[in-house]
Amino acid sequence: MIQTIGLTKEFNGFKAVDNLDLRVEKGDIYGFLGPNGAGKSTTIMMLLGLIPPTKGEIYLLGEPFHPRNVAVKRRIGVVAENQYFYKEMTAQEYLIFFAELYQVPNSQKRIDSLLEAVGLSNDRNKKLGAYSKGMQQKLAFARALLHDPELLILDEPVANLDPTSIKQIRDLIEEENRLGRTVFVSSHLLSEVERLCKKVAIINRGKLLAEDTMENIKRKLTDTILLEIELNREISEVGKELTQFPFVKNWHAEGHRIEVELETDRDHRGEISRFFYEKGFLILAMKTKEMSLEEAFITITQQNVSLLTRGEDTHEKK
Repeated sequence: MIQTIGLTKEFNGFKAVDNLDLRVEKGDIYGFLGPNGAGKSTTIMMLLGLIPPTKGEIYLLGEPFHPRNVAVKRRIGVVAENQYFYKEMTAQEYLIFFAELYQVPNSQKRIDSLLEAVGLSNDRNKKLGAYSKGMQQKLAFARALLHDPELLILDEPVANLDPTSIKQIRDLIEEENRLGRTVFVSSHLLSEVERLCKKVAIINRGKLLAEDTMENIKRKLTDTILLEIELNREISEVGKELTQFPFVKNWHAEGHRIEVELETDRDHRGEISRFFYEKGFLILAMKTKEMSLEEAFITITQQNVSLLTRGEDTHEKK
């Protein structure tokens, strides 16, 4: 649905986007992440044809993209980071305008359905100048879906929304994806990306650091995991013997419970289970305490840049 090959954008010799290769498959909910100034907005503007690339290729919906290709643009819905609204229009008039522009069949039925979905049915006749930023954001989402696009490109789609509205939009994105729509989403709200996205790409200083499933990305962002184990009796001094394993970085025991910090080079749970079994313990519960994406990715530091790229260069493998 989206593919970039060597996508690069320079401004006066500065590379805002540097040789970027992305691949978004049909049916993905794909997260596009990076710190401020990483090149996310520049990439999205190139995908939308708002600025030309310095070099590189863009394919949208299986076709080479050109800004004048109106047929391809009609198959894409967009929620931009910065919206522009005709403040003297009502929401109803605003959506009718775009329905006529896109020649939407049964347009009033479609408008009614979308206003209901984003919770604006009762405010359809209110002028947009009186809309809050959150209401404007929800209306922008309705407009993006109005012409039944195959691909949604969402730049900060839940900006300015309260928790109830965020859930409303998240549910709508998931429902649209279940109906077959592909979603490309850039957001600073990492908890939402973690809930929504099946696959993510992380860029920094215009370069792709990683493109992988959410689970693999989180695994790469830390070099240890914490295993929480509940046993049938007190552990006493037995925990000290765990240090015989080179993959055990640390441990802490209290009563019947023990936390073991392990390297993430592979799954060591089998070896830990055998250790306690051979010592006469019965394991009542074992779970991995996973770091959230938000915890792992508050900022991209030099340390987790190296973690993301360890073992293989994701960018060069494409």
